[in-house]
Amino acid sequence: MQNNTPISIPLPSIPRVLTRPFVVVNCAASADGKLALPDGRQTRISSEDDMAFVHRLRNWADAVIVGIGTVLKDDPKLTVKEKYVPHPSAPLRVVVDSKCRTPAWAEILRGEAPTLIAVSRKHGQCPEGADIVECGDGRVDLRCLLEHLWERGVKKVLVEGGGTLISSFIDEGLVDEFMIFIGDLLIGGKGPTSVMGKGASDFDGVVRLERYAVFPMTRGVRLHYRVKKEG
Repeated sequence: MQNNTPISIPLPSIPRVLTRPFVVVNCAASADGKLALPDGRQTRISSEDDMAFVHRLRNWADAVIVGIGTVLKDDPKLTVKEKYVPHPSAPLRVVVDSKCRTPAWAEILRGEAPTLIAVSRKHGQCPEGADIVECGDGRVDLRCLLEHLWERGVKKVLVEGGGTLISSFIDEGLVDEFMIFIGDLLIGGKGPTSVMGKGASDFDGVVRLERYAVFPMTRGVRLHYRVKKEG
């Protein structure tokens, strides 16, 4: 029988001494690891109690980051809903968008919270309604972006996707915690997964995780990991 009693899930604890923003990745996937349907269309994976935690997590963060692919496919607001968090904060919304393809009509440009678009030095025309920071040539340099956020006073960062951006943060060794909600459904096919990119070329190249919490939830389970650092 499903236990529908609400579970109190603690928010991440960050170290007292930091030299860059503390980075948490959070995503949701089907039981076979898919983020969306095989054709890329979004499908609801998270349950209502998981959505409540996601909004608490956004409220905890100083900045919420997504890639341009997520903006173009899902058009998210990336705000904190008062339905889930009383008196919500307005964390900085960040789009990693090398060529500045964010459309002027995107929800992320609406005034509910500040927005920053991180672009490369060879970017195109950017829409109004957002701050712009240039980081890197050709593609956005994530270390440069985190340095900029640190200078703005950002100490806690939440990366929500998509899979290519998450992979880039992992490849750069910039992820401190990895959280995932595994839903009780199977999608199949060759659709997007929670971590995309090239992947490890051999077993020595895999990223090691240390599980520190498991939370049974309605229609799934939430897994929280710390990323093991080399040395």
